[in-house]
Amino acid sequence: MSDLSKLCIHSVTTKPWGLREAATKYAAAGVSGISVWQDAVAAYGEGHKATGDMIRGEGLDVACYVRGGFFTALDGSDRLKAIDENKRIIDEAAELGAPLVVLVCGATPGQSLFESRKQIAEGIEASLSHAEVAGIKLGIEPLHPMYADSRSAVNTMTQSNAICEEIGHANLGITVDVFHTWWDDRLEAELKIAGEKGRIFSFHICDWKNLPEDMLNDRGIMGEGVINVSQIRRWVHDAGFSGYEEVEIFSNKYWAMDQGEYLGKIIEAYQALS
Repeated sequence: MSDLSKLCIHSVTTKPWGLREAATKYAAAGVSGISVWQDAVAAYGEGHKATGDMIRGEGLDVACYVRGGFFTALDGSDRLKAIDENKRIIDEAAELGAPLVVLVCGATPGQSLFESRKQIAEGIEASLSHAEVAGIKLGIEPLHPMYADSRSAVNTMTQSNAICEEIGHANLGITVDVFHTWWDDRLEAELKIAGEKGRIFSFHICDWKNLPEDMLNDRGIMGEGVINVSQIRRWVHDAGFSGYEEVEIFSNKYWAMDQGEYLGKIIEAYQALS
């Protein structure tokens, strides 16, 4: 049974709650960390520094800021705008007191995934000096291939490790999400590689429901679907990661229910992980 000292929940997981309510309810339930989405900060309306202070005042750590990325575009000027936008997001993370920005790297219909990956590497590299000065790490999150059309051309741990190896910067690593990586027969081996290089920066958990009704907003709570979350969790731990285990669930079903009851289900499922 898992204690709650490493449990972190993304603000989007309980989207109907505002950020203050989420922080208060998470802390009261024994959750230790929160990962903060940009729209939640905007809705709170007090600015990034005040938001971070409020969260820490409730007794929670800010694990990461979500999200940067989307570096790809057909037009070069749009790619430069994306780099500027990522620098702004890095500054916001620093004000919030978040150590990490998660990168959903982007993909552009009408150009090859190979070109998109090249643009992603270029965009990340152009943002890293700014991140280093700000004291912020960047975590490439490989997304499931069903999102390769327009969300991310980076779809595997292998591709993520390759970009990290190519750029070779201490502030660049990988965000591992079981929802996006569970299917990959290279996952265990690539986690070992990432672990040896100190590249596993964050770890997200949820479940893939059998025959999901929506490709984005029908994720399951751990144990509800087909992912062996406990096994992947062991692989991640064996690779040397000891940070927060972040519950990130997009679910129209769960957003429609009482959020306190839903939080209880999340905690119960987390504690049942071996």
